[in-house]
Amino acid sequence: MRILISLFIIIFATGTSCLNNDLGKTPAMGWNSYNHFGCTVNETIVKGIADAMVEYGFLNAGYTYLNLDCGWSNHNRSQINNSLIPNPNAFPNGMTDLAEYVHNKGLLFGIYGDAGTFDCVNNPGSLGFEELDAQTFAAWGVDYLKYDNCNNSDISPIIRYSKMRDALIATNRSIYYSICNWGEFDPFIWGHEIGNSWRTTVDIHPSWDSIMFTLDQQRNISNFSGPGGWNDPDMLEIGNGDLTFDEQKLRNPPNDTLAIALNEKIIAINQDPLGRAVEIVEFVDGSYEIWTGILSDGYVAVLFNRESIASYITLNFETHCDIHGLIAVTDLWDADPFKGNYSFGYTAQIPSHGVIVLKLQVVKII
Repeated sequence: MRILISLFIIIFATGTSCLNNDLGKTPAMGWNSYNHFGCTVNETIVKGIADAMVEYGFLNAGYTYLNLDCGWSNHNRSQINNSLIPNPNAFPNGMTDLAEYVHNKGLLFGIYGDAGTFDCVNNPGSLGFEELDAQTFAAWGVDYLKYDNCNNSDISPIIRYSKMRDALIATNRSIYYSICNWGEFDPFIWGHEIGNSWRTTVDIHPSWDSIMFTLDQQRNISNFSGPGGWNDPDMLEIGNGDLTFDEQKLRNPPNDTLAIALNEKIIAINQDPLGRAVEIVEFVDGSYEIWTGILSDGYVAVLFNRESIASYITLNFETHCDIHGLIAVTDLWDADPFKGNYSFGYTAQIPSHGVIVLKLQVVKII
């Protein structure tokens, strides 16, 4: 919801124990290095990102995690004790120093691992080393683990991801646990007992087709998401795609990028303490869709125009939201947000590939 802005806002099973780390009561928000830097990242870049997250207001807006993705580790484990070690050229001062720098900025520090023998760029994975690696992460001051799925030896993801869950619990450190198995084997069914979030699709890319594919995968699974465990459709693509390299720099982001990423009204919907996911209530293939949900102080409706031309979409309060009466309508993307009070529904013209997010509050029961 990258230096490109690599932001993320994250929207039942078997096993011996349930993840109960008191984290993820609302979806995690932060920055991840992958969508711009791929697997090439270093200490200087990460510290610069930490500075920028504070300077441009991302920390104050709720983006609390700064997460390293792939490429941080050395190609081999330590010859002394088999522990993971950072690439000494990219991280000469080590991960403890980097985590301390991030923490001193008021941010939380995340890292990348893999539930296989090797990660996706053939650095060491944690399969068979779960306890050792979890203790290493905790000793470094890690607050978030994104746990990938490469080179997994065809072992059940429930087995592999449960082992790291148990290892993280044993560290007695609060570490948000992000399951990244690309939606394979329906993690929305079993993920809640293992992780704080679970990827529901393959990697997203800064293209309209990729974004639409990712959105469509969420259509029938939103009810699996809630406090403590969230569907994760991957990172936001704000600022990516057709913008130039300079325009997409977090250290000097364009105003329109900031306006989207720092929209406090939209963030408040995402972080609503009730933690109820929106559900799709109407879908017309190739035309439009409507999603609605309950908030702690009202209701939310998302009207999305999939067409290549502007189109009118009508929200019916009773049919789509199951609410009655005089309804105050606020458009959370509009500079002049309050749209008035309406009795039956609300119609808006929405640009091609555009969306409006409406907050609805019952003013009077009729």
